Amino acid sequence: MSTKDFIEKDYYKVLGVPKDATEAEIKKAYRKLAREFHPDANKGNTKAEERFKEISEANDVLGDPKKRKEYDEARALFGNGGFRPGPGGAGGSFNFDLGDLFGGGAQGGGQGAGGFGGGIGDVFGGLFNRGSSGTTRVQPRRGQDIDTEVTLSFTEAIEGATVPLRMSSQAPCKACSGTGDANGNPRVCPTCVGTGQVARGSGGGFSLTDPCPDCKGRGLIAENPCEICKGSGRAKSSRTMQVRIPAGVSDSQRIRLRGKGAPGERGGPAGDLYVTVHVDTHPVFGRKGDNLTVTVPVTFSEAALGGEVRVPTLGGPAVTLKLPPGTPNGRTMRARGKGAVRKDGTRGDLLVTVEVSVPTELSGKARDALEAYREATVGEDPRAELFQAAKGA
Repeated sequence: MSTKDFIEKDYYKVLGVPKDATEAEIKKAYRKLAREFHPDANKGNTKAEERFKEISEANDVLGDPKKRKEYDEARALFGNGGFRPGPGGAGGSFNFDLGDLFGGGAQGGGQGAGGFGGGIGDVFGGLFNRGSSGTTRVQPRRGQDIDTEVTLSFTEAIEGATVPLRMSSQAPCKACSGTGDANGNPRVCPTCVGTGQVARGSGGGFSLTDPCPDCKGRGLIAENPCEICKGSGRAKSSRTMQVRIPAGVSDSQRIRLRGKGAPGERGGPAGDLYVTVHVDTHPVFGRKGDNLTVTVPVTFSEAALGGEVRVPTLGGPAVTLKLPPGTPNGRTMRARGKGAVRKDGTRGDLLVTVEVSVPTELSGKARDALEAYREATVGEDPRAELFQAAKGA
């Protein structure tokens, strides 16, 4: 579909809706007409088929807010007699047609009719996925993203670390300065006119873009391909970069570092670097989210009588926790602010789980003391409630 046809068609009339129709009203009108004129419901009816295509085309434009806005602006500017062919310029009309407006510009002067340099087609280049026929501007290309991995110790993951990463990626070829041409003079690709993209039809009068198959999306073609990069302008490059891994990262977390990927081409931005972090285990500490965990053995007398217990922390001085009398095995206490670093800079807690330690060997004095304790508690049965509950169930 030409730009002229696009402007002259009244899609609102095709769908039977007013120009200020809401998105819901447009969708409702389209669905109603689509059911009525669908080819499956009108087999062999060519008129219905053409009507269905027209309805679909109108919905493609009016159903997309961006396309609808461009369509309304285009019709407001050109579609209501503002730029119409005139008989020799009489009556205040301009003596040219719309085909001139949307072509490459007026002949000879380098200016389109009405003084628009390069043709009015540039105004609608985004809508139709093309610029004016004279456009040969080569577009910059963003560098590729790079994926890599790093293994940190448990402490490095909690506190953060700066690590060296050796990466291989595509970068501008040094032999040809990234041009792809041995002589450094590539030419603009005639297929895509330097854009690096070609259009393919998607129905409804619009098109999608794909990388140009001739220049592989570069917009340039090398007449004398560089022997190193084979005309691509890119060559494999290795570099070592010092990368800061933030504090508090967890195992298998993927970190994005903006602009640390492969360099761009023709002034384009660099890609991003994605680092997958692997964290080694620690012989003492574990982790639950922003909290660290540790299991601390205590004696039977400490659990029964209470006392103070020193607990190690990760990378800092030990803390002392007060153990209340009668502390059961498996109880968890909390040392605040001794955990992993959060995103806001604060720290989680250290969760301390008590484990009553049972000695495997006893001295004679210790055995006598335990025998005396057993005699003193001979009437107590900690399993009595267990059996009562079992009978009542």
